[in-house]
Amino acid sequence: MAIFVTGTTGYIGSYVATGLLEGHRERLALLVRAKTVEDAEERLWKSLQLHMGFDKFLEYLRSRIDIYLGDITLPDLGLEAAAKTKLIKSMTSVIHCAASLNRKSDKACFNVNLRGTLAIIQLARAAHEQHGLRRMSDVSTVAVAGKRQDEVVTEDLTIDWERSDYDPYARTKKFCEHMLHELLPDVPITVFRPSIVLGDSRFPETTQFDMVRAFGFLSQLPILPFRRDWRIDIVPADYVGRAIVEIHQKEKPAHDAYNLSSGTASLTYGAAVEAIARAGQVRPNFFLPWLQWPFTKVVNLLADTPRELGIAGAASLMKVFLPYLVFNTVFDNTRVCEELGEAPKSFDQYAYGLLRFAIDGGYEYPYKPWPAAAVRIASKQR
Repeated sequence: MAIFVTGTTGYIGSYVATGLLEGHRERLALLVRAKTVEDAEERLWKSLQLHMGFDKFLEYLRSRIDIYLGDITLPDLGLEAAAKTKLIKSMTSVIHCAASLNRKSDKACFNVNLRGTLAIIQLARAAHEQHGLRRMSDVSTVAVAGKRQDEVVTEDLTIDWERSDYDPYARTKKFCEHMLHELLPDVPITVFRPSIVLGDSRFPETTQFDMVRAFGFLSQLPILPFRRDWRIDIVPADYVGRAIVEIHQKEKPAHDAYNLSSGTASLTYGAAVEAIARAGQVRPNFFLPWLQWPFTKVVNLLADTPRELGIAGAASLMKVFLPYLVFNTVFDNTRVCEELGEAPKSFDQYAYGLLRFAIDGGYEYPYKPWPAAAVRIASKQR
């Protein structure tokens, strides 16, 4: 029997898979988008090497991991009939991490988030009808709260169908939560809503750079178009991964939804800037919130410049994330703090190391290839 996990080649999914492998005993059934088992193993190694060495990875691959070659956007997840049958029979719970975070593309979000989640729900439904499913956990996002301003949002008040959404990512993830409850009414469901996931509180390395790049860009500006006392809800990936794993594995979690966030303890922009300055960022930052409108206009114009100028990429990221940087809204984390017995580390405790790693490395992680001398695992295609 196994825990079925999607999205393990993604950033949060890598933390979830690692937490399950290192802290629990169940086998993992991993859906990996690849044409061959060898390609899938290499994709997993690329994802998990942030957390473990190759020898440990190989040990888990031999003893605890079942690879299923598939794609959540394909009919029946792209699985062959025998593989699908085996997966349904063996899965005891589901952690659905796979998602498109492309906030600019309706097509990507609808195909991956909506159609993909529906396919996972159908698989979970089949498993539950056959032998019962212990739990279905969905990794959503606080962005489902829609457009907010100057609020502290609790889990029970997060979904408000009268509010507009910032982007297709938030819109589709909100409807994914709705589908889960409507189509799996008799399955225990847990929804996890991370806020801005940025770095690891234990070490500076990261493999996810979009939001880090945005903060790196902001850290270099002498003038920031924010209020000094605006709060920004940032949570480290290690806390998010731990919360998903521990709560999913509990027999009876106290709630059916959790904000994985820093909540009311979130840093203000002033505190974040001061922390980075103390750690060695010498450029002073001045806060001029009245510049928000012209700053937005300039960012939008730069996002449309020719790619060869090298400006459009950073400007496009800023264009996407800016609504979440200026809404001065945080998400109450009382529930997850009570479940885990502690709050997440504050961003100011690890921000400088993260930014230094990202900037010095050109916003790229130094991935290690599959060792040429390594003996291939005789994995059987699922």
